[in-house]
Amino acid sequence: MTIGLYGIEFYHNYLSYYQQIIERLNRERIPIYIYSDLYKQLSSHLKLETETKTFSNYAEVREKVNILFSIGGDGCFLSSVTFVRDSLIPILGINLGNLGFLSSIAKTEIDNAISSVIANNYILDKRTLIQLNTHENHFGDMNFALNEFTVVKKDNLSMINIHVYVNDVFLNTYWADGLIVSTPTGSTGYSLSCSGPIVAPGSKVFLLTPIATHNLTVRPVVIPDNSIIKLRVSGRNKQFLGGLDSRFETIGADTELILSKADFKVNLIQVSTSSFFNTIREKLNWGIDKRN
Repeated sequence: MTIGLYGIEFYHNYLSYYQQIIERLNRERIPIYIYSDLYKQLSSHLKLETETKTFSNYAEVREKVNILFSIGGDGCFLSSVTFVRDSLIPILGINLGNLGFLSSIAKTEIDNAISSVIANNYILDKRTLIQLNTHENHFGDMNFALNEFTVVKKDNLSMINIHVYVNDVFLNTYWADGLIVSTPTGSTGYSLSCSGPIVAPGSKVFLLTPIATHNLTVRPVVIPDNSIIKLRVSGRNKQFLGGLDSRFETIGADTELILSKADFKVNLIQVSTSSFFNTIREKLNWGIDKRN
């Protein structure tokens, strides 16, 4: 077993948790690869073994790593997916941030979670991704997202018109600041903040959630995830922003955007102490009432 450690931002208050993870894996004599940018930050604060190795891209992760630890928040987890892609390498999300729907392992659960990984005592939670295709191939070989694809206006001047077709059947023209096309995983992300429903991860659906729509009768729509969704954007402005999770590109108006289910899934490690329902209940403070 070889474990990769991935993190985006280093904060001094994270230091003890990085140290805990690295020391535990060293005691178990498990080989470690650390993301090169993270290694540069850690090496000046922690005493790392001289033989510590690093990775910097998807190809190296696929070749060298069996399991990837995402250490941070949900943004870190979404970024880690770009290093795993279609390799099926499982990801364990360790939450050092705030809410943490994807990075569900709390600071107090780190040691037990590592024990579960070492003992192979976990299940793989397979998550669907959404894929974008455009004639211009705007996102290159990273044209996928675990949470959502977002169309949003590029400036604050005027709303955009988003024409939506599902399996070549016209659904609606949204007059809005934008539109979110979300996976079930992304239902607890941006879509949720725009009043979208919470959807269990195994549900085979996509969600269409408008952002600040001009027509108040418009509501989120749930469709089967084997649908082909086509979007065209028009309006006063000649450009808009298209986003796959946290990666955004400027796209020209009238570009046809084709969305579909990706042909691979991402494996999330779920240990016995975590589940989707436990996570949303705790993170959203459900049931916190003196009567309970």
